[in-house]
Amino acid sequence: MLSLVVSVFVLVQCMNNAGEKIEQVVNFAAYAGSEKCMSCHKDVYDKHLKTAHFLTGQPATENFITGSFKKDSNSYYYSPDILVQMQKRDSGLYQVIYYKGEEKMAIRKDIVIGSGVMGQSFLNWRHNRLFQMPVTYFTAAAQWSNSPGFPEGKVMTDRPITARCLECHVTYAEGSGGDTLEPVNFSRDKIIYSVGCEKCHGPAAKHVEFQTNNPAVKTASFVINPAKLNRQQQLDVCAVCHGGKMQKTKPSFAFVPGKNLADYFIIDSINNLSLAGGEVEMHGNQYGLLRKSKCFTATSTMTCSSCHNIHENERGKTGLFSARCMSCHPSNSAGFKTATHLLVTGIEKKCINCHMPAQESRAIAVYLQGEEKPKAALVRSHFVGMYPDVTKKILDNEK
Repeated sequence: MLSLVVSVFVLVQCMNNAGEKIEQVVNFAAYAGSEKCMSCHKDVYDKHLKTAHFLTGQPATENFITGSFKKDSNSYYYSPDILVQMQKRDSGLYQVIYYKGEEKMAIRKDIVIGSGVMGQSFLNWRHNRLFQMPVTYFTAAAQWSNSPGFPEGKVMTDRPITARCLECHVTYAEGSGGDTLEPVNFSRDKIIYSVGCEKCHGPAAKHVEFQTNNPAVKTASFVINPAKLNRQQQLDVCAVCHGGKMQKTKPSFAFVPGKNLADYFIIDSINNLSLAGGEVEMHGNQYGLLRKSKCFTATSTMTCSSCHNIHENERGKTGLFSARCMSCHPSNSAGFKTATHLLVTGIEKKCINCHMPAQESRAIAVYLQGEEKPKAALVRSHFVGMYPDVTKKILDNEK
């Protein structure tokens, strides 16, 4: 049985004066953990704690869980006879399954997946394997619900969690068993929770050691500065989790910033899918959608960070994102002063409402209690374009 990627070596760019490359083993020991970054980067670290990236994978403690455990708000009925209830017990937080009022199984919540913006799912340890739990919290309805993709009316407790699942919700998890591409066991004490600093800057144990021992050296060593990567490598850092369907060719967590994603995955570029036909999944496919957008194809410099400051929680600040649109599409330009734009009050703060509207996700669709059709989460499209139906609604509201 081989430990996940212990034997995998990658060349990580060392951002020091010599610009040399350092051969580094990608394993648990190579990571420092985001907390070690705080002593030198406290302001950035403190802001990062409020981001969805930080919250998306954490131990299942009360401070990280959005849903209620209060009476009358802590239950999900699959049928009049089958109930799952959220309960606090001395040994932790549980989903407790009842049949005709009799307790059948109590499953402890060990890991929470999701920031709570759209919802949260929960993972349970069984020996050294992880399984997704049957009930999810769905934020849009402020209710507990059946977990996405789970069968209606049936309590499912045996959906296994793969390394590829974890790869987008934690910084690192060491696995073993199964095969080299898809381990089935994970080490509980060798998980770096959250999508933290090292997800974008690379494993940083050597960086922390060097900078601690050499405080006078102000040029960062043994760590990646994504801004110094080429355009595709910058995009690859985000695409590993926001790139749509991808087939692994190397183990999860083997890819690190500064490498080429295509060397680790077969990437679905969505070229064969119809955007207009609504066949593209909004959730997790932001990179593919952006690449199809004219805003992206018309320039050689646009990356995800052109619009996103991932160090801060900017969610919901439509005016801020619209201002970033205006940096390329100024309101005083002739091209901006269209007939439609002239009809919308405060158009300069509403760019993304019209050109990047929130749309229903098929991946995040859940059965709410008593409903026969799944309820979809709304995810903002990253295909920047024209949406006539959305435009019509906005214009109708102006009347």
